[in-house]
Amino acid sequence: MQESVELRTQVARILQGHAGEIVTDTLGVYPFAGIEHVGAEDRARLGDLAFQLLTTAVRDGELDADYPVVADLGRLAVQHEVSVRLLFTVMYLMERSALDQLAQDESFGIESEPWPTLTQMLHRASLDVCAAASEHVGRSGHSIVDPLTTLHTRAVFVAALEKEIQRAERFGYPFAVIVLDVDDLEDINAKHGRGAGDRVIERIGIVVRNYFRETDWVGRLGEDMFGVLMPDIQGFNAERLAERIRVTVQERMRLHDHRSDEAYAVTVSVGVLVVPSAARAMKAEVLLEQAVAAVGRAGAAGGNRVLSQRLDS
Repeated sequence: MQESVELRTQVARILQGHAGEIVTDTLGVYPFAGIEHVGAEDRARLGDLAFQLLTTAVRDGELDADYPVVADLGRLAVQHEVSVRLLFTVMYLMERSALDQLAQDESFGIESEPWPTLTQMLHRASLDVCAAASEHVGRSGHSIVDPLTTLHTRAVFVAALEKEIQRAERFGYPFAVIVLDVDDLEDINAKHGRGAGDRVIERIGIVVRNYFRETDWVGRLGEDMFGVLMPDIQGFNAERLAERIRVTVQERMRLHDHRSDEAYAVTVSVGVLVVPSAARAMKAEVLLEQAVAAVGRAGAAGGNRVLSQRLDS
């Protein structure tokens, strides 16, 4: 949905009216977002710069990498060894804090008609800030985008999961992690060449990215594995969506090898980890390992199926 200039301007103005609360919530309530090694004055400066860029990206619908404040944020991040992953964490938390403020504003609310558009708007804006600033801090070795699929990288996905655990524990909502593994990718590469495997990965990335909500986090976890983090969703809905994406891949991913004139089908095994309630002691990597184990069991059972696990805290 294309937002109007008036809506973007209105949202940016409301956010600016809550600047203090949003920055304080980002850097204070969420244990400094992992940047406690940065001195208090520079930490506040980093938060202020990040907020300026977030509201600019919301208002304009994009963010020019040459915008002077981007360079200011980049220099501060490099000076204090704030990696792309840490910067992503700050922006992720700021996005969530901004949504919290919008939810409490009398102009909007989570039941309002424009709310889905607002969540998309904030999500894109926070990623625009990370993408623009990554040119300055990219030497940290952490990328936010996988070049083949343009999905989030594993590092970003894990960072998002870490913060979603905290947020789910704070607000008491359920979430789910879905992992998809391409069946028999090694055989596809062996029969049709690695270029065929890359086409499969690229196209599945497109299908998965377009299938899920803008508020969900979709990443490439490994060579043939994808992850989806779904906040605020009941287990039965996550399982239903997992089955639908399995069927969608099966129906759409029939590729043609022009060398042999052979058509071949592509399927995925899917694991679902349902988390009805989060606990502070939960670790993102441990949850992800459990979701990966579920998809492993689906593959071992013959592939092209969904297996689900419910995690009770």
